[in-house]
Amino acid sequence: MGTHLPSTEFDGTAVDDQREADAEAVMGEPPAQMVQLLGPDGKLGFDPVFTGYAAKLTPQVLRGLYADMAAIRRFDVEATALQRQGQLALWVPLTGQEAAQIGSGRASQPQDYIFPTYREHGVALTRNVDLAELLRQFRGVSNGGWNPKDTNFHLYTLVLAAQTLHAVGYAMGIQRDQKLAAANAAASGTPVTEPDAAVIAYFGDGASSEGDVHESMVFASSYNAPVVFFCQNNHWAISVPTAVQTRVPLSNRAKGYGFPGIRVDGNDVIAVHAVTEWALEHARQGKGPVLIEAFTYRVGAHTTADDPTKYREAAEEDAWRAKDPLARLEKYLRAEGLADEAFFAKVKDDGDHLAAYVRRTTHDLETPDIRTAFANTYAEAHPLVAEELAWFEEYSAGFAGEEPAEEQDRQAATAQVSPKAGH
Repeated sequence: MGTHLPSTEFDGTAVDDQREADAEAVMGEPPAQMVQLLGPDGKLGFDPVFTGYAAKLTPQVLRGLYADMAAIRRFDVEATALQRQGQLALWVPLTGQEAAQIGSGRASQPQDYIFPTYREHGVALTRNVDLAELLRQFRGVSNGGWNPKDTNFHLYTLVLAAQTLHAVGYAMGIQRDQKLAAANAAASGTPVTEPDAAVIAYFGDGASSEGDVHESMVFASSYNAPVVFFCQNNHWAISVPTAVQTRVPLSNRAKGYGFPGIRVDGNDVIAVHAVTEWALEHARQGKGPVLIEAFTYRVGAHTTADDPTKYREAAEEDAWRAKDPLARLEKYLRAEGLADEAFFAKVKDDGDHLAAYVRRTTHDLETPDIRTAFANTYAEAHPLVAEELAWFEEYSAGFAGEEPAEEQDRQAATAQVSPKAGH
């Protein structure tokens, strides 16, 4: 499909989600045009704006995108297995959304700062976060797992949509820092050495109904903040379908705030990369925020505590499996002679090594001393916390050397019914 330069207005043809297109027709709105470069058949199309961005992707980069998607899917499978085996308290699968995450993550630059929700494992991979560190939080041994300052990838946010507010605030801070740097450089006659930066805020279609998202977009638009809102529309907010969340494509909401909104095929890693690169350039250049709606699908459960068979049909899942992002890129790489059997074999082997590393590391994670929770409450020592810690230690000492009450009761009952020695 082709498209015009992204703006706050749309015209074009209907997208493949007919329910949303029909809803727009009822409201008198033209359906939002979806950017797609690589179709489910593995054939590359043309777009007047984004083909130029896609053309910059070398064969090596394209192979890297495939390897990343395959690695994060293998990681997802392993993490799900670890949860089922009792090694993790919970897991949040991403299968089906690999292209949306890898494509957007690889389009970012090191100076950009990313605010994820709790499902952006693929984005974490692109930001060089140790994937084993992701599992600390899901195992319950850490409140985070990694230092965001090392990768410009923020800690996961479990409170729905809260990270969008944080992202806009951070973007406004970047904006002011860059203006100050420019002013100082002009006064001193020296060039600015630091590259301009932007922020990406990830959230889902369910989170788009939260007030925090609305407030974030109001602030971002009002202050022209350098932030890209990246909505992964995976069609299900747990058991609530997108059709209930919105009457129009989510990308159209950007018009109400006065900045560009783009709907992209979220299973097309090439298109996602191109659109995100464009949006980040737009933000870094001081042109303000952009909303990207990655039209994709959550193939698995919302979390390992969820059963999607209770609220959606298998036929729907099968239809989306036919749009698999990995299979799509693999078809293209093979058809164009950009990857051979040795490459795909190595990708599989690398994935197995990653899974083994993650499993081994997870088993080796130690439960931290609970006293660290007291130590990390304030930056400096606090008398009230010290008093609470003293109470806790005294309370814990009361159990030293004692057997659990249930064990004591069992032993007492055994003594009453057991025959005495010599009788």
